[in-house]
Amino acid sequence: MSMNPHQPGPGPSGNRPGDPQWQFHEQTNPTWMGHVQQQNYQPAPGHSGGSVAQVIPESASTVAARPSSGVLSLVMGGGVLAFVSLFLVVPFLLANTGVTGFAIGFVASLIPLGAVLLSVSHIDRWEPEPKRLLLFAFTWGAAVSIAVTLLIQPVFALAAPVSDEASYRDFMTTVQAPIVEEFAKSLGLLLLVLLARKHFDGPVDGVVFAFTIAGGFAFTENILYFGRAIAESTTPGSDLAQIFFLRGVMSPFAHAIFTGTTGLIMGFAARRWHSGLSIAAFAVGLVPAMILHNRWNSMGQDFLAQYVLVQVPIFLLAVGCIVVLRVAETRLTRQRLLEYSAAGWFTPAEVAMLATPGGRRQAVRWAGSYNRGAEMKAFVKAATRLAFTRQRILSGRDVQSHQQDELQQLRELGALRAAIGH
Repeated sequence: MSMNPHQPGPGPSGNRPGDPQWQFHEQTNPTWMGHVQQQNYQPAPGHSGGSVAQVIPESASTVAARPSSGVLSLVMGGGVLAFVSLFLVVPFLLANTGVTGFAIGFVASLIPLGAVLLSVSHIDRWEPEPKRLLLFAFTWGAAVSIAVTLLIQPVFALAAPVSDEASYRDFMTTVQAPIVEEFAKSLGLLLLVLLARKHFDGPVDGVVFAFTIAGGFAFTENILYFGRAIAESTTPGSDLAQIFFLRGVMSPFAHAIFTGTTGLIMGFAARRWHSGLSIAAFAVGLVPAMILHNRWNSMGQDFLAQYVLVQVPIFLLAVGCIVVLRVAETRLTRQRLLEYSAAGWFTPAEVAMLATPGGRRQAVRWAGSYNRGAEMKAFVKAATRLAFTRQRILSGRDVQSHQQDELQQLRELGALRAAIGH
């Protein structure tokens, strides 16, 4: 398996593939997920066959990658909001569950949370999002969105029918909860797409962030439900088992699927890199999330039949969508890396290795056989980031900023290539 860049040969038009004359072609759009307009297409920076440092301007190669001001403000502001929210959320939980119920509910809630976070880790494996943004998403869901819900809920209560208790509870469950909770959760998505758009630029990113927010929200909500089963029941053991089976076994992904539809729609809109379109997608994306949430909360006497005939197919459809997104993501990665290969940065064998899960695992095992497994993992991640940076360049927005990122990432790849070869 070669790790050395090759000299690029002449392209179809007689020019080197890295030259400006290298033309746009149909393979540039291997999937609907990364469509490129012909007027936005640019060739990858050429590689002369020498060391990476020789083809990158000194001014670019000396700039260290730093989080953008938007990401820093998002993470810091989110941390402050989460901390403040705890002063509302924790007393609310303790008042409804008691200390014992809170403690047991907390531990029990870790199980469905683990299932959601494991799924997030699997979905996010191809192009991992920064951990600081995933932490923001989780704390937004677990603390801030709960606090927003608690603050808005009384306003909706004013519109609820007061003729009888059953009508009031039905309104709060099927109308208030879907509207307020989905709005509160998805506000975090809106902040992410506006302030961290380099990391939220496609449907997979939208699903990852949405699942993480929803996982945090469900975690706190489960503490409430599980804790109440302990605090308010004369048979706490059986009641806890029943509610845990319903929420922790039958529906650990319910909130994730609700909010995931918003994240999916916002992710497609983020491909356009337009703030107005992202806000519009936020509003549009709330609709299916609220409808799905309403349908779940509306299941009554025929719960089991609706669960099997409606909710299970919805879950399977969500799984299918995620599989399709992952396939599209690998195809897009392959095409963008092929363009760098044509410019001399990778060999065709390396692209084949980097563009499939099996090839990546094989490469890491191969490098691990002579104690270079960590370096190979870093090389794989860096190449994937580079492919998606190129996609952002070809989207036609913030091109110069992303070209600086591209140069820095090419320099990083050169260093990693040298480390693997030693």
